[in-house]
Amino acid sequence: MTAIKLAAPLTTADVLRLKAGDQVLLSGDIYTARDAAHQKLNQLLVQNKELPIQLAGQIIYYAGPAPARPGQVIGPVGPTTSGRMDIFTPMLLKQGLKACIGKGVRSIEVKEALCKYRAVYLAATGGAAALLAQTVLQAKIVAYPELGPEAIHRLTVKDFPVIVINDAYGNDLYEIGRQKYCRQTDFK
Repeated sequence: MTAIKLAAPLTTADVLRLKAGDQVLLSGDIYTARDAAHQKLNQLLVQNKELPIQLAGQIIYYAGPAPARPGQVIGPVGPTTSGRMDIFTPMLLKQGLKACIGKGVRSIEVKEALCKYRAVYLAATGGAAALLAQTVLQAKIVAYPELGPEAIHRLTVKDFPVIVINDAYGNDLYEIGRQKYCRQTDFK
């Protein structure tokens, strides 16, 4: 299977061409945000205040980069468990977020919001943080520096590898895999 190359920010047309199971190589700017940053973004939205980053067409990567060694752009930057962000994800998708990257399954509410707002959930390979860091060309903290590694970073990436887990049509690669396994093993 040939990977689909996409450049951030994403359009609705970009998202609608993706199907669960597609391999994607992302280039452009993506943003990191974990639990603490999501809580701060949520507070701003609840208070009807402006966010520190514009979300329309953007990609949020659930990661907290490790410090860079001398001569490196960034330290290891692996995905964190996405489920912890599920409570915040639908409202960010409503703001125009087009993709989020992490690892693990998503809630029914997130899957429904992905369809409603035409967005996708992508997975990065856990345990490959040092390899993923090699795709980062630039890194800069753009919001909440007081959060340390959980600050929002803007990463400029080239050919950052991900897999579509949940597409904008309601398909879920994890469920597809379980169904396929059950058919092959006659387990029901």
